[in-house]
Amino acid sequence: MTGKISTGLTLFLLISLLLFSLQVAAQDGKVTVMGVWGGGELDAFNKMVEPFEAASGIEVQYEGTRDLPTLLTTRLEAGNPPDIVAVSGPGMMKDLAEDGDLVDLKNVFNMNYIKEDFDQKWIDLATYEDGMYAIYIAADAKSLVWYNPKLFEENGYEIPETWDELDKLAKQMQEDGISPWSIGLESGAASGWPGTDWIEDIMLRTASPETYDKWVAHDIPWTDEKIKNAFEIFGKYAKDPDMVWGGPTAVLATNFGDAPNPLFDSPPKAGLHRQASFITSFIQDNNPELEAGEDFNFFPLPLIDEEYGTPALGAADMLSMINDNQEARQFIKYLATPGAQSIWLSELGKLGTHNRINPNVYPNDITKQMAEFLNNAETFRFDASDSMPAAVGSGSFWQGILDYVSGQDLDSVLEQIEKTADDSYSTGEATN
Repeated sequence: MTGKISTGLTLFLLISLLLFSLQVAAQDGKVTVMGVWGGGELDAFNKMVEPFEAASGIEVQYEGTRDLPTLLTTRLEAGNPPDIVAVSGPGMMKDLAEDGDLVDLKNVFNMNYIKEDFDQKWIDLATYEDGMYAIYIAADAKSLVWYNPKLFEENGYEIPETWDELDKLAKQMQEDGISPWSIGLESGAASGWPGTDWIEDIMLRTASPETYDKWVAHDIPWTDEKIKNAFEIFGKYAKDPDMVWGGPTAVLATNFGDAPNPLFDSPPKAGLHRQASFITSFIQDNNPELEAGEDFNFFPLPLIDEEYGTPALGAADMLSMINDNQEARQFIKYLATPGAQSIWLSELGKLGTHNRINPNVYPNDITKQMAEFLNNAETFRFDASDSMPAAVGSGSFWQGILDYVSGQDLDSVLEQIEKTADDSYSTGEATN
């Protein structure tokens, strides 16, 4: 989703870039970057790169891949890794740092600047032992429920603030002939991941943040009652033909980007869709006539246990440095500026992590509201599957979601994930 930057923000960017250009000497050189970005994300990355190249004289060479762990491992073993890599999450970052493959950014940045301009949670997520091994250039909030405001107004539905109220709303939608939920788990080779977000969100609402952390670290088994309970709560929606549009068959077959569409049919076939902030681009690509805030909006996924409140689950775009050279240092410093990040945000509708991001960079009010929700949440946790070993997080966990919705016995599903986890954590396998 592309937003228009205001005149004031344009001036801010120009000033930021001018100041940046005065700090670097024009030179001939290059910096290599590896990531998974393609399509609109790659277009946004290239737009973010253009001012840097113009100011510094350094060429940024990007290499994209859908199998980042494998390609990066191959390149590291061959002795020709990229200068900078867009790691998939804290787990991958920590494994690379533990292996000595990453540069400690505390030796690159002025940490007084970092502490002033980034919330402590982003610094903590970038820290391994005593070093800082990543910067965050944008984030996505995942604990969001999308709805059709006109449907709510026509039927007198109210925004639920608790899970009990959410269940009552779902039953009312059923009585009105509307499927309460629309869910899509299909995503090619990554099918299943949208369901892992459900489990993670429910875990944060039914167990302590410390329990969530133990789960990510495999300090509690997958067969633990807390994890089983989270699956069962998800299953009450995803496995019930009366609760989800098209029943489990449609849940398994529907691409995640198309899953919101039934909310905007005429008349609407479904009332609710749980998905991250980035789904707005899919909603508008599939329904270009819809206006954010007027035709589609969100509310935070409600609390389940009052003790744990309404936490925020999220993910973020992380960059780490592998080769310590002048070009890489200049580029990663540029990426940490509000000017660079504002370009990325305005092109993609993502949420800012830098404290000096001008709110005018956001394309609409609901994006501003999502950023406020993410940054103001008392409890924030990074996507668990992105923090686990690849064989678990993007392997047996993803597959386990599909197996469970397909009708396999939950105990068997969890036992299989536990077996993979035992093998992966004991061997220290790299994360995804």
